[in-house]
Amino acid sequence: MPEEGDMPAGGAVNAQHGTAGRGGAVWVLVITSVAGFMAALDNLVVTTALPSIRESLGGGLEELEWTVNAYTLTFAVLLMLGAALGDRFGRRRLFMAGLAVFTAASAAAALSPGIEELIVFRAVQGVGAAIMMPLTLTLIGAAVPAERRGAALGVFGAVTGVAVASGPLIGGALTEHISWQWIFWLNVPIGLVLLPLARLRLTESYAPKAPLDIRGTLLVSAGLFGIVYALVNTASHGWTDPVVLAGLIAGTALLGLFVRHGLRAANPMLPMRLFRSRAFLGINAASLLMFLGMFGSIFLLSQFLQNGLGHSPTEAGLRMLPWTGMPILVAPLAGYLSDRFGGRPVVATGLALQALGLALFALIVEPGVSYLAQLPALIIGGVGMAMYFAPAASLVLSSVRPGEQGIASGANNALREVGGALGVSILAAVFAARGGYGSPRLFADGTVPAVWIGAGAVALGALAALLIPGRRSARRSAPEPVDRGAAKPESASAPIAA
Repeated sequence: MPEEGDMPAGGAVNAQHGTAGRGGAVWVLVITSVAGFMAALDNLVVTTALPSIRESLGGGLEELEWTVNAYTLTFAVLLMLGAALGDRFGRRRLFMAGLAVFTAASAAAALSPGIEELIVFRAVQGVGAAIMMPLTLTLIGAAVPAERRGAALGVFGAVTGVAVASGPLIGGALTEHISWQWIFWLNVPIGLVLLPLARLRLTESYAPKAPLDIRGTLLVSAGLFGIVYALVNTASHGWTDPVVLAGLIAGTALLGLFVRHGLRAANPMLPMRLFRSRAFLGINAASLLMFLGMFGSIFLLSQFLQNGLGHSPTEAGLRMLPWTGMPILVAPLAGYLSDRFGGRPVVATGLALQALGLALFALIVEPGVSYLAQLPALIIGGVGMAMYFAPAASLVLSSVRPGEQGIASGANNALREVGGALGVSILAAVFAARGGYGSPRLFADGTVPAVWIGAGAVALGALAALLIPGRRSARRSAPEPVDRGAAKPESASAPIAA
């Protein structure tokens, strides 16, 4: 490993290997974008396959929740540790390790003989994604000249956006026309092609002093697992069951210790002092609540289109495109509005529209509802999602000082994934208390109150976005100076994952 004295001004150490270098910038962009596409796709690709997985492997609502949450939770809690490991032991080396784990876990998930094994391999997929994804933008930043970096990051963001938009459709099409296993087999040939390309075309780089917050990682991992485990078990055990209460109490206590650790440790994975900034607090609270309401609602509505309305997986994926695919069309306009009027009003308006879309869905959900009646909710929700996504990244980065942007981006990504996992757990618990899988009527009865909860969460996110200072008061809300022990950007680099 290179010595500190060999480091360039940016803090990273680059070591040339193979054919990597400036001339390989296009290869770097292609490799990292395709890897990012796979990781982002696996957030939503499974949603339209859930009824088929349930029919094939058995299991109930709890197991279906874990097929989603096992991935998002491990992804969320290990994301920033993955970035630090790459900085310390080599970004290319760890990127390849994460890609190999993700690819192998995808194959194992496809071969799963039962729902329990599938959940385990989904968790391993999340581990691979958590190692791989934080290093994609770091690798791009090292390979692409500064004057072209904005365009390169735009391409990367567009590719991951397409993955989110097409996730339900790809999952539905593969499930219907081949089998649900192919939502995982799809990753295997792509990963096997990317691994040798990464070895030959990527340049190794380091940030040798990158801190590893093992204690913080263990605290947040155990705390979130306890809370999600308790929420998932409310359907079968009830809220007063000792297992549920123990999970909620222990999980909350561990998260409290994580906050305390973030206040006192020299180099915590999530420095709590960042939340003293109204801008950082506002955009992260809004992000967590947005993903809580959106992911939880998609988890149920994608199944309602099949279980409640009798659509095939492909038809369900196509019908969700006005919602999930709208950001591709509206994002340029949302970006223009953000530049013109600032990010706060655009994000707040977007979240309000997303909440309105979910509320409209809650009003119309019933067996036999026509697609024409669903379209206003889908379109309004999709426009709102686009208005949130377009300025969110910029608001996160502008809420902290330049030296803290890497860790701020990583924290925002982690909180989004945590919000998604909590959303699936909370809304599924509401669904189980009021409905079930017994009939389309029963499924609709459970979906309506759950989606109302999702709409309320996103509406609270819109209010949280109002904490973000406007342009005139932005200087007054600037974060405090960086502590000497604070992590450098290279030690917490994380992409803006979908």
